Amino acid sequence: MESSIGVFGGTFDPIHFGHLRIALEVLESHGLSEMRFIPSADPPHRGRPRISARQRLEMVEMAVASEPRFVVDDRELRRQGKSYTLHTLLSLREELGSAPIVMLLGSDAFRDMPGWHEPNAVLDLAHVIVMQRPDQPAPPLYRQRWTDDPGQLTRQPGGNILFHRVSQLAISASEIRRLIAQGRSPRYLIPDGLVEWIRARGYYADGEDPEAGN
Repeated sequence: MESSIGVFGGTFDPIHFGHLRIALEVLESHGLSEMRFIPSADPPHRGRPRISARQRLEMVEMAVASEPRFVVDDRELRRQGKSYTLHTLLSLREELGSAPIVMLLGSDAFRDMPGWHEPNAVLDLAHVIVMQRPDQPAPPLYRQRWTDDPGQLTRQPGGNILFHRVSQLAISASEIRRLIAQGRSPRYLIPDGLVEWIRARGYYADGEDPEAGN
């Protein structure tokens, strides 16, 4: 079996150290050959992000530039319509063949998965690592797919769910946006290069934040 490829999707509005630290922990703990960050262009289960998909992609590119195992993938920006995970994974599967794909999900996203577009097809296409904080119980979903054997994520192209306890960095994108709107610094929550990048472009400065997600 080929090396496993990590996939980390999200709005990244903006990307922050919570995203980056978790991605590195999972990549190294599970021997992934790379971690692909895939910014969502038009997320189907939440309001539109505060800034454009292209602007968010640029911030992700800046944030991961110093880690060669982190790769930025713009396929959702190149596709028309809603950014359904199923379509993204089908596209990746065409590109990667039978290589194992390991998709990272937060506990909240995993809990919402039954409401996704064709969730069982999504689970057939990729393994899922649920990033679990130490105080969070595992949501009792898709139990027939659960495994506590990390080797399963390398022996099959997809289909398994593994819960992985991660460092508890209580950072949220909505809090970062709030700080910026108040004229306060988000330093030490996001990479230093992004602080000036965001300030120079006036991102999030208007104070309007109808979407309070991460």
